[in-house]
Amino acid sequence: RIYAVGDCNFGCVQGPGRPGDWPIPPIPKLSYPAEEQAVIVARNIRNIDRLVYRGHSKGAFGRALQPATMHWPWGGGLFATSLGPNDACFVAGANWTKNSGFLCAWGWVSALHKEIIEASKVNECHSGLAGRA
Repeated sequence: RIYAVGDCNFGCVQGPGRPGDWPIPPIPKLSYPAEEQAVIVARNIRNIDRLVYRGHSKGAFGRALQPATMHWPWGGGLFATSLGPNDACFVAGANWTKNSGFLCAWGWVSALHKEIIEASKVNECHSGLAGRA
């Protein structure tokens, strides 16, 4: 089995028709969708190991073990884009459709928002309290 997440993949499940009609349209190559994909992959590796190599059929609380399916990530349509040290824009609700999403914030407010996101993610990677809250 091979899994790939983040920038190393073409994150989608192709089907007939246009990308909006595919089972999973292309997922943006952003940190949050990559993190969500990685959680699903880690869960699948654990479940497949238990099913195939350990002979377990049930997990915690008696639930049947099975690989999780991929899906369009909840945060796949959130973009905080830096436009310089004191400027940025924040778009929410974007998807695979051209010009989708809404410009929610811009200027210094969005730049501050991006700094807070970045600082909390770095703090989380260092097992800090601010990144886990």
